[in-house]
Amino acid sequence: MDVTFADLGVSPQMSHELKRAGFDEPFEVQRETIPDMILGKDVCCRAPTGSGKTLAFGIPMLERVGRGEPSLPKALILTPTRELAEQIHSVLDPIAWGLNLRVMSIYGGVSYTKQIRRLDKGVDVVVACPGRLLGLIERQNVFLDEVEIVILDEADRMADMGFTEPVCEILEECSPNRQTVMFSATLDDEVAEIRNRYQTDPQIIEIGPEEISVTEMNHHFWLMPNSMKSRVSAEAIRKSGRGFIFCRTRAGVDRVAEEMENEGLRVTSIHGGMPQKKRAQAVDDFGQGKTHAIVATDVAARGLDIKGVYCVIHFDPPENGKAFKHRSGRTARAGGSGNVISLVQNPQKGKWSRIQKEVGLRVKFETPEFNDLIQHEDVSHIPAYRSRGNNSSDRRDRQGRSSGGGDRNRGNRSYGGRGGDSRGGRRGSGGGGDSRGGRRGGGGGRGRSGGDSRDGSRGGNRGRSGGGGQSGSSGGKPRFDRNNRPPKGPGRSRGRGGDNKSKSRNNHRN
Repeated sequence: MDVTFADLGVSPQMSHELKRAGFDEPFEVQRETIPDMILGKDVCCRAPTGSGKTLAFGIPMLERVGRGEPSLPKALILTPTRELAEQIHSVLDPIAWGLNLRVMSIYGGVSYTKQIRRLDKGVDVVVACPGRLLGLIERQNVFLDEVEIVILDEADRMADMGFTEPVCEILEECSPNRQTVMFSATLDDEVAEIRNRYQTDPQIIEIGPEEISVTEMNHHFWLMPNSMKSRVSAEAIRKSGRGFIFCRTRAGVDRVAEEMENEGLRVTSIHGGMPQKKRAQAVDDFGQGKTHAIVATDVAARGLDIKGVYCVIHFDPPENGKAFKHRSGRTARAGGSGNVISLVQNPQKGKWSRIQKEVGLRVKFETPEFNDLIQHEDVSHIPAYRSRGNNSSDRRDRQGRSSGGGDRNRGNRSYGGRGGDSRGGRRGSGGGGDSRGGRRGGGGGRGRSGGDSRDGSRGGNRGRSGGGGQSGSSGGKPRFDRNNRPPKGPGRSRGRGGDNKSKSRNNHRN
């Protein structure tokens, strides 16, 4: 017999909102945790990413939370990354809206002002990253004295990122009678420390295997020099399907993303130094199938539930076996499969051997063989990145001068703006012969209307016009004739603006 949300103690109104949002039956982690959380018990749950943790803590939290006053939220969810905070907000906000509850997300990289204004209006649930939340606490824009429920999501990841102390500071600010819930992919020593200090007789719930499994993926360790990495990575994405390319540093992410675009892929980037708007856009574009890959640091290795990842490339080696597992776990989720490719340079063989030992793999180092990759999707429908190339309007000569763009004037000028037999092209041509003048005027210059004049039109602008007639050859700029210009309109003064009538040199009244 199938278990429903109502069987877990969920109210009819909540069941209705869940059904409206498309959630009909609870997952395993939800069946195990919701009853205890609704009763107000502390819970410490180990469950892998993508198992349904967000609703597992979100449903009972929304059932029990009260209404918050300005700057005094009633429930708090702490997450390690901005992307995870936004992901949790996007799942819970539609359900909370139907229950007349207000949820907001708080993280760095965006304006303080907007977040403060929202807090001043009053919110019930805050989804926050520790750093920005502490900043708002120090500014006295938010107070946690009335927080009744605290949820730590990806607690082990926050510990790995050095957030243990900030998390403890935040927990100290909350009500001592709160309900404290922890969800984590692993229950290591640092997670156990938080559990022992801040939870009261917690219910320990474990879902899935204790260790993150890497056996569902197809692993390849390819030996190559550094110069081949970009080309091999681009071809691997084409052969396998969309995926992640992990780099060690932010600068490496920017460089590799540019190299991937030069190889014809359309990619986006995620790292800690990027504005949140761009990071969110990168996830959205990938999820909608608009890009071939996301180039990222380890900030994107955990917490994000992104579908359609069929390939993971370790462009740079991870810090340790644990990081390797979380990177590789981006693919082959929920019983699927995927290719995991590690790019190995000869000096790195020792480090990669240690990582293999830590995660329980024994894969030989081999030269790249694309026929060994399993093609999970055809990415030919995604258009390649198009750079403006060598014919762009941004092209410049050796002195840094703009070339004007493209090949439009190739027949009239050569490198640097002079070209052809007329040596005029863009500058125009003189009154005849082999003039070098053009754009500066026409019709002969300095009293030499023909022959080999070096500046067929310079005299035009300076009142030394030689020959008459039309200015320059076809395509040149018309010559300015000081003695044949149109009269000025009323009220216009020479070089002084339209309303400076009293100082005009021309007496328009006469």
